[in-house]
Amino acid sequence: MTEQTAPARRTEEEIRATVAAIISDMAPKDGVVVTAGSHLIKDLGYHSLALMEVAFAIEDEFDLDPIDEDTARKITTVQAVQDLVVQRLADRDGS
Repeated sequence: MTEQTAPARRTEEEIRATVAAIISDMAPKDGVVVTAGSHLIKDLGYHSLALMEVAFAIEDEFDLDPIDEDTARKITTVQAVQDLVVQRLADRDGS
């Protein structure tokens, strides 16, 4: 029987980079540059279905509970998504 080790915790910088990469890869608009200040709808072309899909991808990547609708409505920028993921991981990991 082999002993399993817990996955290495990601740094905040790695978490933010992963979130930005997922958002960039799934952005409906082609050729957009994703920055922390990019607006999901206005700059990146996200619409309601695409926002749900990116939320599912981020939840899966980080093994997070689903984002409630009220919270999701307040998230308008890449940085807001990054902040939410960083906070949820810190809360979960007791950091």
